[in-house]
Amino acid sequence: MHSDYIVDQEFKDEIFDDINTKFKDFENCVFINCDFRSCTFQSVTFIDTNFIDCNFMQTKINYISLRGVFFTKCNFTGVNFAMTDQVIYEFHFKDCLLDYAQFYALKLKKMQFINCSMISVDFMGSDLTEALFDNCNLRKAVFIDTIANKADFYTSYDYTIDPDKNKIKKAVFSVNGLKGLLDKYDIVVK
Repeated sequence: MHSDYIVDQEFKDEIFDDINTKFKDFENCVFINCDFRSCTFQSVTFIDTNFIDCNFMQTKINYISLRGVFFTKCNFTGVNFAMTDQVIYEFHFKDCLLDYAQFYALKLKKMQFINCSMISVDFMGSDLTEALFDNCNLRKAVFIDTIANKADFYTSYDYTIDPDKNKIKKAVFSVNGLKGLLDKYDIVVK
């Protein structure tokens, strides 16, 4: 893998490090059961790429561009996404472990989180407009100064979101989720 532009490749059961990723562009690639824990992503672009069963736990991101990227059954425990390119981006998560991940002050409009564990995720200052949280565990996730207008939390659970500290106009919640919106009042909802 010496080229700086890699297209139409499938990578399976590989361990990646900085030499394999730094200053590289990957387009229309598939990564299956790959390990990225030794990477410090620096000036890396992924376009129309799928990651399946990959491990990014504690991976460092100095600058990464994600355009048309889908992550399925990947582990992102403790990853800080703060240096993700915010100009042209689109990435989604399905069946992923995102516990303790940080999305601080990112634009995550229309992002899809489907069936993900998102315990103690930091969304402080993020724009989650029209984001979909489908069947996600959001226990102890931090929602402060977020914009979650039209976001869909209908099937997600264990969240605490203070409507006074976040913008949630026309966001969708289930009746079961009302407790997470009223938590600061220390009342009992049955």
